Amino acid sequence: MATIDEELGQIERDIRTLKIEFEQYFGGGRSRPPTDTQWRLETNLKRYSDRTGELSSGQRFRYSNLASTYAKYQDMWRKKLIQKESGTTQHHYGAAAKAIEGERQRKAAEDAMRLRIAAETAVKTAAEDIGVSSATAIAHAAADAATRAAEVRHAADFALALSDPEHETEKVEKLYQRLVEARTETGEKAGVPSLKDFERFVRQKTKALKEKGGREIEYTVSIEGGHVKLKARVSS
Repeated sequence: MATIDEELGQIERDIRTLKIEFEQYFGGGRSRPPTDTQWRLETNLKRYSDRTGELSSGQRFRYSNLASTYAKYQDMWRKKLIQKESGTTQHHYGAAAKAIEGERQRKAAEDAMRLRIAAETAVKTAAEDIGVSSATAIAHAAADAATRAAEVRHAADFALALSDPEHETEKVEKLYQRLVEARTETGEKAGVPSLKDFERFVRQKTKALKEKGGREIEYTVSIEGGHVKLKARVSS
């Protein structure tokens, strides 16, 4: 039987998977929204919302962060679904994608600051309720805010090094997520591969390049001339 920490870890992975699946759907790589994954995730989140008394202070803090992250994504997906269903989704091409990227980076910085302030305020309150020291709680809040800031920040170029894709699935998923996001930004919906096909491609490409020498392969996703470029090279 899975422990509470293991189940919270599964919830975290489900949020990451659901984010990728929604990006696929909005990018044209899926014909239907991932309702099955969403239902499973919401069921598990609700189950723990009714069991908070069984959690330790650290587990309660972790659950609160996961629930908050999901609520943020859920609101974003709801708005995108409304746009998609009403046919008002806007597509950006060419140089417009770069302008969008700059605006998103500015908003990401603002969001990161708001998240940090909100997290510290929430954890101070929680610390008073559950007896956790303010210093420790705020340290956790700062780390969580930094993590969320990293999630919402979208750089014009994204780089990631892989040495063994078979055992680095989270890193491969991050690379895939950025590729899908970039294609969505530029309007290049056609040709978006499934995650399974992408994982197969990365494994084959990494193996082929490592045979030429080097322990790690660096993959980059960039927008050049309004088109998404995925490149791979031996980094070491």
